[in-house]
This record gives sequence, structure tokens and C-alpha cells, in this order.
Amino acid sequence: MDQDTIPARHDRCLIVDFGSQVTQLIARRLRELHAYCEIHPYHAVTPAFLRDFAPRAVILSGGPASVYAEGAPLPPRELFDLGVPVLGICYGQQAMIQALGGAVERGDGRAEFGRARLEPAEPLDLLAGWFLDGPEQVWMSHGDHVARLAPGFRVFATSPGAPFAVVADPARHFYGVQFHPEVHHTPNGRTLYGNFLRIAGFRGDWTMGAFREEAIRRIREQVGETGRVICGLSGGVDSSVAAVLIHEAIGERLTCVFVDHGLLRKGEAEQVVAMFRDHYNIPLVHADESERFLTALEGIEDPEQKRKTIGRLFVEVFQEHAEAAGGAEFLAQGTLYPDVIESVSTGGPSVTIKSHHNVGGLPERMGLKLVEPLRELFKDEVRELGRELGLPDAFVGRHPFPGPGLAIRCPGAVTREKLAILREADAVFIDQIRRHGLYDAIWQAFAAILPVRTVGVMGDGRTYDWAVGLRAVTSVDGMTADWYPFEHAFLAETATRLINEVRGVNRVFYDVTSKPPGTIELE
Repeated sequence: MDQDTIPARHDRCLIVDFGSQVTQLIARRLRELHAYCEIHPYHAVTPAFLRDFAPRAVILSGGPASVYAEGAPLPPRELFDLGVPVLGICYGQQAMIQALGGAVERGDGRAEFGRARLEPAEPLDLLAGWFLDGPEQVWMSHGDHVARLAPGFRVFATSPGAPFAVVADPARHFYGVQFHPEVHHTPNGRTLYGNFLRIAGFRGDWTMGAFREEAIRRIREQVGETGRVICGLSGGVDSSVAAVLIHEAIGERLTCVFVDHGLLRKGEAEQVVAMFRDHYNIPLVHADESERFLTALEGIEDPEQKRKTIGRLFVEVFQEHAEAAGGAEFLAQGTLYPDVIESVSTGGPSVTIKSHHNVGGLPERMGLKLVEPLRELFKDEVRELGRELGLPDAFVGRHPFPGPGLAIRCPGAVTREKLAILREADAVFIDQIRRHGLYDAIWQAFAAILPVRTVGVMGDGRTYDWAVGLRAVTSVDGMTADWYPFEHAFLAETATRLINEVRGVNRVFYDVTSKPPGTIELE
């Protein structure tokens, strides 16, 4: 990450990533405590990097390797000479102990996986607020363990399978824990991280208000006094927040291009146009290309072919309208921090996996420079920034919506008739969820029109209409999800409304598949 895009050097924490599946959660916990942090893969944390980054504190993440294995990932020795607090978590604890003169060995059957109970050995500033009501529950996941402490370290807490569960060298403010404080199953983990930040001298002043001011300054600095920016507006939260933020920075020199592919939800195009033109007065090109997209999709049933067709047309249409807007040197994107993290491999050189996010390669094709003002934020932080910028809460808090739109909620051939039915069915389902006060409890909910017609009886007559599937899931980040447990009365009421109010529907199903093995979307 560009060093010019981060806060003052004394106000950031470095998280060294050794490949743990939950490293992002460490960053989330620190951000929740209003401390700025960045994740960097271990192989990028060189002595030169450390001198330039100059962190106020360092956290060493967990990881799947064994520190005694040949070629094991290890932090540079210079990291421990920075004079700042260091916290090692699981593998990070073992790497620190071994680097400082201790020893780690393979587990001998006493390893712990899952919940464990921690007992205190002696008081420690890192554990302030712990053990007030007896042992603490923590989440263990380790096979190896510390066999001999490094000089200066002592034991401060133990568990039945981990005699070195919490160790520390208090004089140097080096701490190591064998468990994962960042996960939900360590209930008091937030307190531990708060203690570590307090020890390191963080002020807890990294807020959305502060981020907003800093981001505006950076945008103006990057774009200059005359530069122009175009933004591919999808109507989603990320691109919308990016657009409003950039408009606040450079005003009329931003032009948004909203490509309406005819696959949006009921009233969505009108809402987006009204908000940006009327509420924010942001220059907006509304490219109604629905006929172009729907004609190209005729007869296509394969979901991947649908996606590729939509993606290709989007690039073509966006490029046409962007060039018509004229003179832009920059392309704005709603890239988020998880995209940045995932674009770097902890096992070696960077691996770019963001092609899905870079608007079909448009920056390279059009010779544009990228403006990515949200690249330091997580999804919920983007929502918080949106509220800080004054976006309507009903808009900021909307459920995620896929780029290909309703095309992938319409398995089989996409037709105008099926899309019309689907829009009405989806609107009824979401209205039901809102009426029952469930919208914010659900990560994502939608209706899908299934590729099957069924026989029904309505008004003493025979019908042969479409079946609609309903999907509602709970999730944290969309990577895994579980179906939402609606009451039977809710489902019965919703099915009745759908069949009575949506012409062309005579049967309703509710999808109770989790992810995995299923996906959230049907295609």
C-alpha cells in the first residue's frame, strides 16, 4: 500500500501475516477499537520495510506452518529491535519465542483444538479485565507448542493442554498467546486487544470523520486541480460511497456513468438516478442499455456465458459513454481492503486476483489511472463512511446485489416476461421482510424464478405458471452463510402474498441450503 495513503506513522499497527485464515479478523478487531492497522505478508516485511513503515506496535498472526520446518516463514530479527510492543498469536507466538532464543516442538497429544479454559498464573497488563469471574474461555488451534521459553519470558496463564498459553517479557512489552483472541469464541478477546493498544500508546482516534477528511485531502492531491475522474456506478454501496466522497473532494470534475443493463430490481434505476442527480447533484450519465443487454442474452442458459456476455457488454457500454464524457484521466473504483489483502499471497510474490474488481481491465485499455479511496476499509466501515457522508440509511444498509443482476436469479433462459415476474416477486418478499422487522438481521435476501412451470388451481380454474424460490441467509462476510430460520407463519403469509399479488406465480419454495455446499446466488 502506498505510504502516502496512511495516517501518521506513530498511529499505525503492523500485522504480519503468516497465512492464518482469520488474520483479517485481527484487523477488524483493531479497527473496531479505532486503531489504524495494515496487514502485510511476512515475506514483504523486510528490514527496509520496517524502517519505512515505522509501526507503533506489531502483531504476528497465526499460520499453518511449523517454525522448526525447513523454509518456515519467520519474522526478521530486526523486528524485535524496533523498541515497540509485539504480540504473537499462535504461530506468531512460536515464531517470536524461537527467534528470541526459545524452542518449539511438535505436539505430543496434549494439543488443543477448539474451546479451552485459561487459568491465570500471575498478573499481566495485557490481561487486565480477564479472570474477573474465574477461568476465561479461549479458542485454541495448535499442534506445535513452546517447549522452552526465550530469555526474559515468563508464563502468565495456562490451559490443560497449553502450559505456555500466555507468555510475556514485560520489560520489552513482548507478548505471546497460544490461542486466537480475534475469533468470536474468545469472548474477552476484544479486551485483550484493547489492552495491547493501550500499552502501545494508541489514542483510539481513527474515526470515520478523520478518515473522511484525510481521504478528501488525498483525492485532491492525487487528481490535482484540473484532473477529471469517471466512476462506473453500479448502484451498490461501494461505488456509491466512493462517488459521493470523490464528489466532495473535486466537485463537478467527477462524472458517474450508470449502466442500466435491464437486470436491476424494481425501481432501482430510478432510485439511483434520483439520489445522485437530485440529492447530491453529481454529474451522471444514465446509460439505459437494457434492450442491448437483453437482446444479447436471448437464448443463453449457461450461467458462465451469461456472466461473460454481461461483462463484455458492460465494458463496451461504459467505454462508449466514458469517452463521450471526455477528458477523464482517472477511473474511480470501490475497491475495499479485503480485495487488497486477497491480492497478495502470504506464500510468495503477489498474485493478482482482482480482475473481477478492475471493471473488466478498463484502466489499462483506456489508459486511466485508478482512484480507490476505499481501499483501506472493510465493508461495514464503508457503510459507516456512507452515513458520515449523509447517504440515506436505507440505501447504505441495503443487501448486496450481484453485478450480473437478475440474470443469475433467473436460471435458464432470461426473458422479459420472467424478469417482470421476478421483479414483482422480489419486491413482495423484501417488503415482507421489512414489515416484520427482519431486514437488518439478514445478510442477503431475494427471490428467484425457477426454470420450471407447475400446475395450480386458482379461482376454480387450472393454471400453469412459474415457481418462485426464496433465499435468505445470515453471514458476516459472504464467504460462508446459513439460511435464515423464518417462522412458518411468515413463510405461509409470504407465499400467499406472492401467489395473490404476482401474476404468473402459482408455487413458492424456500431454499434451506447453507454455503457451503451451496452458493448464496443460484447461479
